[in-house]
Amino acid sequence: MPVHRSGTTARRRIAAAGTLLAVLSLLLTLTGTATADPKPERGSAHMGMGVVAHDGQGGPPRDTRAVQTEGVDVSSHQGNVNWSALWTSGVKWAYVKATEGTYYKNTYFTQQYNGSYNIGMIRGSYHFATPNTTTGTAQADYFVDNGGGWSRDGKTLPGVLDIEWNPYGAACYGKSQAAMVTWIRDFLNRYKARTGRDAVIYTATSWWTQCTGNYAGFGATNPLWIARYNTTPGTLPAGWPYYTMWQYTSSGPIVGDHNKFNGAYDRVQALANG
Repeated sequence: MPVHRSGTTARRRIAAAGTLLAVLSLLLTLTGTATADPKPERGSAHMGMGVVAHDGQGGPPRDTRAVQTEGVDVSSHQGNVNWSALWTSGVKWAYVKATEGTYYKNTYFTQQYNGSYNIGMIRGSYHFATPNTTTGTAQADYFVDNGGGWSRDGKTLPGVLDIEWNPYGAACYGKSQAAMVTWIRDFLNRYKARTGRDAVIYTATSWWTQCTGNYAGFGATNPLWIARYNTTPGTLPAGWPYYTMWQYTSSGPIVGDHNKFNGAYDRVQALANG
C-alpha cells in the first residue's frame, strides 16, 4: 500500500518557512542595533559635539576687515596636545575642558592647561553642564574646585559654562525653559561669588532658543561664545549685541575645534585681566 507524504511535506515546508522568518527577523534586529547611534560614555562630552547634528555645517568663515585672534578648545578626546605646533600656526589662546557635571574631571587637564600656558598662550577652562544631574550651584563649585578658578596673572581667562544639547538624552535635559534659566543663573551667580568673574556662556542660538525661550537676561554681564560652523556666526541669542568668541569649526588643523576671538590679541588680554 503506498505511503502518502503530502501532509508531512507540507509541515516541513511550514517549519522551514518559520525558521527562515526567524532568521530574517534576527538579522534585521542585529542590523538595527549596529546602525543605531549609541549614547556616548559619561564624561566624554565636549564643546560643540551636537552642532553638526542639530545645526548642520557650512563653509569656512568669510574674510573680513575685522581683526580676530585664533584660538582652540580641547578636552580629553584630543589627548596630549601639540601646543608648539598650534602656537607656530598662529593660535594664541585656548580653553581646556576641566569638568562635567559633578562626576568627571578631564584626565588630560594638566598637560593641556599647563602646556598651553607654558607655550605662551592665554588660556582658561570650561565646564560641560549637565543640568539634570545636580544643581547649578553644585556644578559651579565642582568646576572651581577642579581647575575652573581664575587668577589675576594676565594669562588666565574667566571660566566658561558650556551649555548645549544633551548628548546623553533629551536636548533640554528634561527641564522647562524657566527651570533652565534658573539653573544657568544659579551656576553663574555661584561662579562669580567664588572667583569674582562673570563666566563666559558657550552655546548655540538654536539650543538657547529651544531650551531657554531665547532668554535675554545674561547679555549685559556674561560674554558670549557662539557655536556655529558656517561662513558667519549668524543670528545671536537674545540679549547679546555681539559675540566675544565664535567656534566656527570642529575640523580645523591639529586639534579640530577652532575659534575666533572678536578682536585683536590685546582684547584677549583685556578679558583675562577682567
